[in-house]
Amino acid sequence: MARTEGHGNPNWTRDEVILALDLFLSSEGRIPSKTDARVIALSNLLRRLPYHREAARRPTFRNPDGVGFKLLNLRNAATGKGLGNISTTDRAIWEEFGDRPKEVAKLAAAIRAGIDSQVTDDEGDEPEFLEGRLLTQMHYRRERSRKLRASFIAQKASAGFVCEICDLSRPTLSVEFQSALFEAHHIVPIAEVGERRTKLSDLALLCACCHRLIHKLISRDRRWISVAEARSILTSSA
Repeated sequence: MARTEGHGNPNWTRDEVILALDLFLSSEGRIPSKTDARVIALSNLLRRLPYHREAARRPTFRNPDGVGFKLLNLRNAATGKGLGNISTTDRAIWEEFGDRPKEVAKLAAAIRAGIDSQVTDDEGDEPEFLEGRLLTQMHYRRERSRKLRASFIAQKASAGFVCEICDLSRPTLSVEFQSALFEAHHIVPIAEVGERRTKLSDLALLCACCHRLIHKLISRDRRWISVAEARSILTSSA
């Protein structure tokens, strides 16, 4: 049975499958051939993603044949017909997004728009969000912008540092040490904010622990979790 990750190529990532699903859904179940311009365009796009750089040098990496197999796999996930040897990721993506074509189109557009972002092959230990690796890394990169954080911390210093989830504060510490306890959390999904400049109003002030908590919740539940919902979850678990 054919496998989409053949020839030693790495397994497809979430965002790669989302891009393939966007093509599958827009094709309304009619799988385009490997010579179709849309398949060739997707193949070229996948080879440009800012990871798998070594693998992308191989002619077999995400070539039109591989894209065609992935579309057949998605058809199997959708209908149970055809190729049966499909990945857990394919099934999971179909279950999450198969009936949400508009959301898939929005995610695919955001991934395409961010394809030239300076992200790396290194996944690190951060949880991956439902949008896939590229948009997740863009999210983290924005939150860690030194210039943005400095402006945000300066804005919050006048009102006092308080975590918007758990209410942690340490007013007896100097401003320098108080600011070290807190991080900026981007409250708007990258798929919605796009490439526009981040505004201070896009950020929430969280202690480091609650920041890790909300990222973990977003990754676990495969959906966006608001600061208010994270606060409710923490309170109900206490």
